[in-house]
Amino acid sequence: MIRLFKRLTAKEVLMIVLAVILIGLGVGIELNIPDYMSDITKLLQTPGVAVEDLYDPGSKMIGLSLLSLVLSIVVVYLSGRVAASFASDLRRDVFEHVMDFSTAEIKHFSVPSLITRTTNDIVQLQMFIAMGLNVIVRGPVMAVWAMTKIADKNFEWLMVTGAAVGVMLIILIVLMTLVFPKQKLVQELTDKLNGVMRESLLGMRVIRAYNAEDYQNHKFSQANDQLTGLNLFINRMMGLMQPMMMIVSNGLTLSVYWIGAYLISAAALQEKVGIFSDMIVFSSYAMQVVFGFMMMTAIFIILPRTLISTGRINAVLDTKASLFYPENPKACDPSQAGSIEFDHVSFTYPGAPNPVIEDVSFQASAGQTVAFIGSTGSGKSTLISLVPRFYDASQGYIYLDGQDVRNYSRQDLNNLIGYIPQTAVLFNGDIASNLDFGQSKVSPLDENQMWQALDIAQGKDFVLNKEDQLKAHVSQGGTNFSGGQKQRLAIARAIARKPEFLIFDDSFSALDYKTDKTLRQALNDETSQTTKLIVAQRISTIMDADLILVLDQGKVVGQGTHQELLAHNQVYQEIAYSQLSKEELAHA
Repeated sequence: MIRLFKRLTAKEVLMIVLAVILIGLGVGIELNIPDYMSDITKLLQTPGVAVEDLYDPGSKMIGLSLLSLVLSIVVVYLSGRVAASFASDLRRDVFEHVMDFSTAEIKHFSVPSLITRTTNDIVQLQMFIAMGLNVIVRGPVMAVWAMTKIADKNFEWLMVTGAAVGVMLIILIVLMTLVFPKQKLVQELTDKLNGVMRESLLGMRVIRAYNAEDYQNHKFSQANDQLTGLNLFINRMMGLMQPMMMIVSNGLTLSVYWIGAYLISAAALQEKVGIFSDMIVFSSYAMQVVFGFMMMTAIFIILPRTLISTGRINAVLDTKASLFYPENPKACDPSQAGSIEFDHVSFTYPGAPNPVIEDVSFQASAGQTVAFIGSTGSGKSTLISLVPRFYDASQGYIYLDGQDVRNYSRQDLNNLIGYIPQTAVLFNGDIASNLDFGQSKVSPLDENQMWQALDIAQGKDFVLNKEDQLKAHVSQGGTNFSGGQKQRLAIARAIARKPEFLIFDDSFSALDYKTDKTLRQALNDETSQTTKLIVAQRISTIMDADLILVLDQGKVVGQGTHQELLAHNQVYQEIAYSQLSKEELAHA
């Protein structure tokens, strides 16, 4: 937690110092009020005292109470500002740090867990600061200060107060011992619940199509019941604090008055008033001691979960991205613009025993099309994910424009590449904002560039049919578009960047054969100088490629043109003949 608090700004530290000073001042004011109560008690028992004589100590009590109220309001305001500002900065830092993660780090934490850590865990820390700044300082200061003021009043009363404090400490230690280990499970089960909820929302159509509502409801109920049961246990244990503290508080009050009764009974007549006055003051101070500890119990309720949340946040911030970009990136070779080369590339997922890509080598020049085909799980998507550095090759080298991809800055590398993933990703906004998404060497795009990209991607017609055309609304995830429309918009977005390399990761799968063919022809005509890498399942999609790599279990088992592979490669033949007849292939 101390490591996180080092992130406090100078302004936030100044507000904390000011709040602590005001808390100390407020405690001092509150502890002076019983003295005036003592004065009033003595005056009431003095013969001949008029009502006017009570105005002076009474008005001072009221004035101090109002001043204490004002100070408390200021402290709450300062602590709230510090908590909100600190949480906002921390949330930004965590988000920016996560944005630098590679796919490996994101998979390590999981998406639901990262969402929980960025939201729920930081909220826990914010609540702790907002409550704790007041309670952590006020409680101990009030308890210790009050104890010093009553230390010389009466030994019996002091012993009773000390016993009450000891009982409260034992209660706190026992409850914390039982509750603290459970708090860590709360966050883990929250991650699990978020994961089930996210899975259910994303897969809603599939769930309904398979009548699997009951299955998902049961899955959610299990996670929900686990979290609910754990929270019930924690809250029940914490719920015992309040009645136990009240028993101690009331018991202390009763003990003080009981001892006081004996002392007054045994004292001489002229001493009775003084003892009674001391008892009133002592009772007030003793209650301040108890109140100080009761305030501290509030922080102990959220402290365990806050410590767990702090550890989870630190785990994210301490995780360094596995991908490093050079401080002094090298420039590409203009004479080799558009060229790509894989030099004996192998890749193994972190923790996996065997490589998923093994000893892949090929090269292509500007404007050429390289296609990858193979059975499911053969490593096609993994192979092309190495080009934009979603992962780094375990062995070998990948060159773009004659330069190792690891020598480029992140921005320069991304500007070279237009990437279209297997599942088209659209963002909430409109069509124009999705086409002009992010930054590139041609941004911002004008409408002519957008329409040109849509025309190449065969998306111009359906956009024109929209009432608002380029300003047509796009919901989160593009759920108000069909699968084919989303793919064409994603393709148009990549084309509009005018990159040197276009990567299609099975990006034609939702298109019909006619649109597929028309789009590929438009790509060849309009992006003739752009090097294209295509992963596809359809033979018809890749037949015109300049180079086709056939993958089987991560290894290249053949490479060449369509006709060369059809004539000599058995794996390619099996794929081709499973999709098209010999006559269709002969006339291809």
